[in-house]
Amino acid sequence: MAETRHTKTLIIGSGPAGYTAGVYASRAMLNPILVQGMEPGGQLTTTTEVENWPGETEIQGPELMQKMQAHAEATGTEVIMDIISSLDLSKRPFTATSDSGTTYTADSVILATGARAKWLGLPSEEEFKGFGVSACATCDGFFYRGQEIVVVGGGNTAVEEALFLTNFASKVTLIHRRDELRAEKVLQERLFKNPKIEPLWFHELVEVLGTDDPKGVTGVKVKNVKTGEIREIPCKGVFIAIGHAPANELVKDQLETHMGGYVVTKPDSTATSIPGVFAAGDLTDWKFRQAVTSAGMGCMAALEAEHFLAEQDD
Repeated sequence: MAETRHTKTLIIGSGPAGYTAGVYASRAMLNPILVQGMEPGGQLTTTTEVENWPGETEIQGPELMQKMQAHAEATGTEVIMDIISSLDLSKRPFTATSDSGTTYTADSVILATGARAKWLGLPSEEEFKGFGVSACATCDGFFYRGQEIVVVGGGNTAVEEALFLTNFASKVTLIHRRDELRAEKVLQERLFKNPKIEPLWFHELVEVLGTDDPKGVTGVKVKNVKTGEIREIPCKGVFIAIGHAPANELVKDQLETHMGGYVVTKPDSTATSIPGVFAAGDLTDWKFRQAVTSAGMGCMAALEAEHFLAEQDD
């Protein structure tokens, strides 16, 4: 029989924003329920070394998220492995339905659903996803020991993926539409010093090449964006690292969004366009997108939820 559960604060998502919100909401005696979502721990669970988390010179992404979950649970957050499939914000208490069939009602909601990898949208990319095309070097890099691979992108994600993949690949070609990278300077320095990485400037990926039996990638077609010339590059793996899009499916038709789907929050606040609904982390942050800023917003969201609920009780 389907269960209905009520909480003062429902936290949807389990990255740094969600777990930090759990710590602060628990300390405020809100007895929060946190539903982890499709990717428990968020994007950091697919990262290897994290070198910019205060207090940890270097820590593995999955380990950091395990610590944050344990901290949230120790303070009193109930962490549930489930996925929220629909959310009704039209009236309070707000109602969320999960894949398991449980319905959650909540006096306040903290959205911390994060962001997901973007794709190029090529039919050949879709065809070979999981068979040589990936958006996660830490998940799949191991399979390309001694192979030549391609990374597409020019930001932090692309450079980090390319550097990580040199642990396995014999050669990494970084394909970028321009002739300079957007990545942090310290990452660029590492990339240019690495003899296994060859940047290919002013090019874009136009097709992934491969075989059907066995199914796998054999190369890519790239186009020079200045001359239009097409050439082929042999490779066994293609890693798409062109950024992330906010995971806003639950709320895109209910909350105000901007900048390509990021949830709008009030200035210096995590409050959204609906009172009692707060957004934290990469779902709302189109600018910084750092674990530490996400955690800070998770703290803000919980404190604001506490103040909102206190005002309702007055």
